[in-house]
Amino acid sequence: MATNAIDQTRRMLSLVTYLRERPGARVSDVARAFGITEEQLIADLDVLPMCGTSFRGGDLLDIDTDGDRIWWHNPDDVAAPLRLAADEATALLVAARAVATLPGLRESDRQALLRATAKLEAAAGETAGASARLSVTFESEGEVFADVDRAIARRRRLWLRYYSPARDELTEREIDPIRLFAVGHTYVEAWCRLSEARRTFRLDRVAEIRVLDEPAEPPPLELRDLSQELIQPAAEDPKVVIEVGPAGRWVAEYYPHDSAEERADGGLRITLRTPDPASLRRLALRLGRDGRIVAPRELAESARTAAAEALAAYEEG
Repeated sequence: MATNAIDQTRRMLSLVTYLRERPGARVSDVARAFGITEEQLIADLDVLPMCGTSFRGGDLLDIDTDGDRIWWHNPDDVAAPLRLAADEATALLVAARAVATLPGLRESDRQALLRATAKLEAAAGETAGASARLSVTFESEGEVFADVDRAIARRRRLWLRYYSPARDELTEREIDPIRLFAVGHTYVEAWCRLSEARRTFRLDRVAEIRVLDEPAEPPPLELRDLSQELIQPAAEDPKVVIEVGPAGRWVAEYYPHDSAEERADGGLRITLRTPDPASLRRLALRLGRDGRIVAPRELAESARTAAAEALAAYEEG
């Protein structure tokens, strides 16, 4: 079941208290108590050892599991009163004030955050005054993020007007959101009702968004590991061959590919897969004389036609 970031944070904070009071707790019992699957619980346990009482990496939670039971080896070490350095207190105060301004934040969460911020300000003393001179503003995608996060929490479908740079057009579509994640930019992974397939949407390319009354019902999907590449072509996707000169070698760095063979002129012959080969016409136009599509032939011809039409438009101008 998909979950939003705030609910996951709440669960993990409660999980720390729960495990402290139940050394050697069984994985199955903990998962049942929190209403999650054992796989979700193991995923949380993989994150907890990276958390602790210091922003500098010390005093981390020493929690592990053998698959059956969960052991917390240093609960007393991290139970000592938290002491923040001046830079840590400043960073925490600035972040807390910024998060409190996020649209879509539950009012109860906002009030709790403001109360915690006030306590931290009182404890920080002069440091709080210095942090007040700093501020953080979120990008315009903040409201989009709030709507997506709310839709995931409530299991609601979303309507989007979305800009596709590959086609240079705006499309309207309904999606069933699955999860939010960040890889350089912030994205939502969803089941797209227009294409009837799993798609990934960058939030800063959403021109308009609405949370619908219809329930979100994405088909059962295995979540992909996005730690390596955001774009992960499938084996059944059509194959495209592109030849680039020395100035076009960057294509192999930005596009996941099956192979990149060296050419005598210092360029590359790149073989890649994509669910939408037509989207690579824009790449061909961008490359200009530094590259060309070799196969499939139909795509190569359409790229040449697009280039000829672009040149003709410039000549008419």
